[in-house]
Amino acid sequence: MTATIRLYNTLTRAKGPLRTERPDRVTLYVCGPTVYNFAHIGNARPAVVFDVLARLLRHDYPEVVYARNFTDVDDKINAAALEAGVPIGAITERYIEAYHQDMQALDVLPPDIEPRVTAHIPDIVDLIETLITRGHAYEAQGHVLFDVASYPEYGALSGRRPEDMLAGARVEVAPYKRSPLDFVLWKPSTPEMPGWQSPWGRGRPGWHVECTAMIGQHLGHTIDIHGGGQDLIFPHHENEVAQGTCAHGALYCHTWVHNSFITVEGQKMSKSLGNVLLVRDLLSQAPGEAIRFALLATHYRHPLDWNPRRLAQARQTLARWYRRLAAVTGDEQGEKESLAPDAEVLEALRDDLNVPRVISRLHELSSAIGDAASAEDARLAAQRLRASAALVGLLQQPAASALNALRELPDQASPPRLPASRVEVLVAERHQARQQRDFAQADALRQTLEAAGVVLHDTPQGTQWQFADEVAV
Repeated sequence: MTATIRLYNTLTRAKGPLRTERPDRVTLYVCGPTVYNFAHIGNARPAVVFDVLARLLRHDYPEVVYARNFTDVDDKINAAALEAGVPIGAITERYIEAYHQDMQALDVLPPDIEPRVTAHIPDIVDLIETLITRGHAYEAQGHVLFDVASYPEYGALSGRRPEDMLAGARVEVAPYKRSPLDFVLWKPSTPEMPGWQSPWGRGRPGWHVECTAMIGQHLGHTIDIHGGGQDLIFPHHENEVAQGTCAHGALYCHTWVHNSFITVEGQKMSKSLGNVLLVRDLLSQAPGEAIRFALLATHYRHPLDWNPRRLAQARQTLARWYRRLAAVTGDEQGEKESLAPDAEVLEALRDDLNVPRVISRLHELSSAIGDAASAEDARLAAQRLRASAALVGLLQQPAASALNALRELPDQASPPRLPASRVEVLVAERHQARQQRDFAQADALRQTLEAAGVVLHDTPQGTQWQFADEVAV
């Protein structure tokens, strides 16, 4: 029997057991990047988060079909191609290749399917024709629009009521719309723009209809999990629900999973502030594994603030773990699958991807190597650590080469040191939270301590600690 995975469902606003159309198969679709530039850290977070989810699903289910798309036609792509004087394909191919390189550096495993919008224009046209036939879309001045009023449940995913949205709507800029809420399924293209022939003339698809068509083509009319960033809930995913439900008369998706935002040192990322952090630039500061660790250290549904201290702490923790692995005779990368993952790690992941709790457990598994009574026990403890960390994509390199990479890159800003008296108070509070089985609070306190450069060692006699800069790498 498959173990129960519980995920927070945006649609129900609650955590509940994963429901699948088939007991032995899971379908997962995640909105991928619009490829007109290099991937930034905000693009990397959903890729890493849903890579962890896919790893867990593959551990628990015999069959997983994971699709993550590329949006390779878009007004920003069109503008970049026009400025460069090249076809849109020249722009998109460059950045798709760059995205693959960046994600590989973060050890994000390839999805099973990577559909591109431009390869699915006939599917998009078919979907639009179905919506028109069923009375949920209409043609107006070369455009085809979805008729929001034809779908009474519109707004259920985002929690927005259509009447409230109408009350706050600005003056309508498109007079051919029946309602300001109606959204574009197809729009005309001028001669210099990319376009495809359709029953409504030469044009290109609207953004929202693209994912619905690709899902229908590859995963079916009802999927198990749909993922993406929190910023996509409205209007993109809300509009997907409307299109898919109205076209096929079936539930569009069982569980909606959204990761929260990233800020940079307390500020929203933006070009105007000059704080957009590209993955490839960060890779000159730290190995991809450290960037991945830093992205996972905060629960996916919580906002994540990126700063040098976060990356420095990720490097220090990884170095400490790899150092423990390097000290074990007979620990080889290839042996990581010889033991099953730790039960507490699996339990934490099945509880809405509680990776902070996983990290807490990995610290304990690392400590178990040093506490082992024999060389054989230490070897088994090392294998258990590797097998458990594999579920979140960590500790899969040979220890020696990983430590060399962590040493060779430039040092980052050291975390600010807390007074020892304050550390003692926080350690005691964490101990009390663990006794009360308040793991969320215990994990939050561990993160606070680690961000301040404190290394914790949980032992049967209690928690020992020291400052990270006192631990030799």
